[in-house]
Amino acid sequence: MDIRILGSAAGGGFPQWNCNATYSRAVRTGSPGFLTRTQSSLAASANGKDWVLFNASPDIREQIAATPELQPRPDGPLRDSPIRAVVLTNADVDHIAGLLSLRERQRFTLYATARVLKTLAENSIFQVLNPELVPRRELPLGGITHLEGPDGPLGLSIETFAVPGKVALFLEDASKDGFGTSEGDTVGLRITQSDGQSANLFYIPGCAAIDATLRARLTANGTLLFDGTVFTDTEMPDACVGEKTGARMGHLAISGETGTLAQLQDLPLKRKIFVHINNTNPILDPSSAASKAVRDAGWEVGYDGMELTL
Repeated sequence: MDIRILGSAAGGGFPQWNCNATYSRAVRTGSPGFLTRTQSSLAASANGKDWVLFNASPDIREQIAATPELQPRPDGPLRDSPIRAVVLTNADVDHIAGLLSLRERQRFTLYATARVLKTLAENSIFQVLNPELVPRRELPLGGITHLEGPDGPLGLSIETFAVPGKVALFLEDASKDGFGTSEGDTVGLRITQSDGQSANLFYIPGCAAIDATLRARLTANGTLLFDGTVFTDTEMPDACVGEKTGARMGHLAISGETGTLAQLQDLPLKRKIFVHINNTNPILDPSSAASKAVRDAGWEVGYDGMELTL
């Protein structure tokens, strides 16, 4: 199974368009070690020809332009794409807005939970994806789905499971507990080849907490791509660029007694990689103490264009 991290940043990318804080300035000026990052997305293929996108970033056009495997074949039809399916893990803008760029009457299959499909159905702008060309298929929570494209099976299977999270920002209802968050708003995925010939890839770009159930899912025979939005919960207020904590946004901090490093330190996974990284996160600076702490704990910092083979 071939994996490409298309976008490793959280919403807004890195640098964020209106951010003038330290790290955004550093990447704009080309400071050593700072990498430009687009918004959260992943691609996977069982055969190197047919590809599945996991989340459709607003930066999808740029990501396709940077990834030859996702571009039309030189000897292919005048309108064609190796992208055969798109799988959504939530309805955040940084995960669904790219669907609008895939509107040019191209056939592919769209997978999401009932909650996310309802969000798309209630926003008429997504009707630019003609359902006759782009069928929408529901992902069951806790079930296995064998992914299919327009021409049949794609050789990839996913297990969908609910993880602690939060309803998308534009759907928040302040009058309800948890702003109206319900099961199916945020999911994690276990991705593998349908023939069982690859190890597990766990893709969890959004997660508000780690519980015993989630820990039990993460096995030794696997690679984990996990939510790395913030290093500390109060990171954005401390940087004077926003009022929201990581918890308020539905994201678990990397550091601290209840953070990701502490909670997942004993899991014997083959690789652990942070993705969905906010522009305020000090792990973006490879010379920082936070970056060293992550590496010392056996984690990697994901980057755009990172390739994995399982």
